[in-house]
Amino acid sequence: MEIRDALKEQHHAGLAMLADCVEKCPESTWTEGKHPRTFWRIAFHAAFFTHLYMGQNEEAFQPWPGRKEGIHQRLWSNPEEVEPFELPEGAEIYLRNEILDYVRFIDGIVDSTVDQLDLDSDETGFSWYKNMSKLSHQLLNLRHLQGHVGQLSELLMALEIDTNWISKSGGLGK
Repeated sequence: MEIRDALKEQHHAGLAMLADCVEKCPESTWTEGKHPRTFWRIAFHAAFFTHLYMGQNEEAFQPWPGRKEGIHQRLWSNPEEVEPFELPEGAEIYLRNEILDYVRFIDGIVDSTVDQLDLDSDETGFSWYKNMSKLSHQLLNLRHLQGHVGQLSELLMALEIDTNWISKSGGLGK
């Protein structure tokens, strides 16, 4: 198996596990918690950074067409600087179906994005990750996604809701 095939398979599997967590989250839990630890925000964070880091570099990033204006900057703010967390006027949280749409969007571009990566590059393409190869950065991206899927799974397990472990996948709906 070629490394690209393995990367695609694991991106698809991680995204399928993220979608499973989002689908199983009770409505009452979706907005529960203290910023930045609300379920919806963790799910969005996991999706956003998987999408961003899956590409070759910062310049190659194409935002999700369904994104909401005015919310992104606040999501990455230092929690101490924005307590109590308030969305900018007119901004709304991401709803479950919107996060699922985003995860499906990312899943739909996995294969073509990974096919275009220069995995032999000694640079990640992201200024805040120095001294790391692109291949290592892709593995970091998968670990990051799975770390947040683990967080969401634990929140659900505390509610006695089991999530699915997906070892490999060819994509959502496949």
